[in-house]
This record gives sequence, C-alpha cells and structure tokens, in this order.
Amino acid sequence: MANGGSVCGPISSYSRVQILHLLFEAGSTRARAELTIAELCEATGLHPNTVREHLQRLIEGGHVIPTVEHRKTRGRPRTLYRAATGAPGASSPVARDKAKAAARRGDLMRSMIPDAASDLGREATYQLDALVEHLEESGFEPVVDDGSLSVDLSPCPHAASRSEDRPMLCRVHLELMQSVLNEAGGPLEAECVRDAVLASDCTVQLRDATARMAEGTTLRRHTAGQRPHRTGVAHGMA
Repeated sequence: MANGGSVCGPISSYSRVQILHLLFEAGSTRARAELTIAELCEATGLHPNTVREHLQRLIEGGHVIPTVEHRKTRGRPRTLYRAATGAPGASSPVARDKAKAAARRGDLMRSMIPDAASDLGREATYQLDALVEHLEESGFEPVVDDGSLSVDLSPCPHAASRSEDRPMLCRVHLELMQSVLNEAGGPLEAECVRDAVLASDCTVQLRDATARMAEGTTLRRHTAGQRPHRTGVAHGMA
C-alpha cells in the first residue's frame, strides 16, 4: 500500500488492515467474535502462512488475542483469533502493559516539566499518554489539544494511499485508537475522523463519555420540568 510517509505498526501493511477489519467486524456483528485462519484466508485471499505471520505480529503488538477452541467432538482444536478491543473478555495483556508503561513515562515527563501538566483528570491523561505512544509507534506525529479533545495527525502518512483503500484504513485505525483508550481505562472515546479538505489533513475527534452521560441526564431532567443541576466543565469539555 503506497503512502506518503514512514508507516509502521499494525497499519503498515494493507493485509494486516484487512485482517484487523475482519476481526473488528466479527466482534461487533457476529454471534462468534473469533475467526479461524481458514476464514481469514477465504475473506482476504491470502496464503495461510501469510495470515499466520500477520497474526503473530498483531498478537505481539497487543492487537489480536488467540484462544484455543473448546471442542466437544473428536479432532484437533483450532486456534481462534479475535480483535483486542480492551473490552471485558477482549483485553490483551500486552496492550495493558503498554498502557501502564506509557502512564509511567507520562508521569515522569510531567514531573520534570511542570508546564506539561494537563487540566484533564488523571484517567483521561493516562489514556492520552497511551494513545500518543501508540500513534507515534504507528508513524504519526500527533498533536493533542486537551481543550477541544482533538488529535491532529496531519500530514497523514496515508495521504497517497489509493482512495478506495482509505475508508477501511481510517475505520481500522479509529478502532485501534479506541482499543488503546479502552485498555488504558478512562472516560475518553475515539468519536470520529473529521472531514478534511486536503487528503493530507487528518484530525481525530475524541469525546468525554462521562460528560455525554451528564448531558443526557440534564436533558432528561429539563424535559421532565425539573431545574437542571450544573456541575461545571468536566475534563476540558466546553
């Protein structure tokens, strides 16, 4: 897959993007969240050895979780693969360790540079620590705006990718970002990739889930004729 910059990590190969897309889709739309190598080969057209190699890289990076099939019939149990989303039952120990290490490095940096302190809460700050490290490992140069909860990734290393490839690539990368935020644990969610005028522009919008729930509660109270209870700005949200 051609691109406009140095890309590494899980999205450095379009074949890995395809595999991750299939696993994310399986986790959200199928009764069984896991897929076999045979199913991945059939969907991608890739050779089994190629799929195994990509899966191993993704497992080592904390993006895929392998499990052994529990069979009630005779036969060798198959290995099943699912996307590591950070949700209960789909959390990777590799990804959890990465998030903890990012938080430690973030605390060290903030202790040496007082101006680096964020107005966000502790959990959200640790989420951003993990997210920034993930993005840097993937070849991006993220610029985080704590106030607007946005992450500027311009210029996008994938600006020169084929136009038909970019929607899937963007969806997978957003899912990966959400997985990192889930593994770190906290209120922030990856909401969307903003519409851009130039192909090289890329800004990801985050949101504070706790603020969203608070807004919903306020709206319900207001529609019920009760006086809204305001608790102030939460985690930098306006």
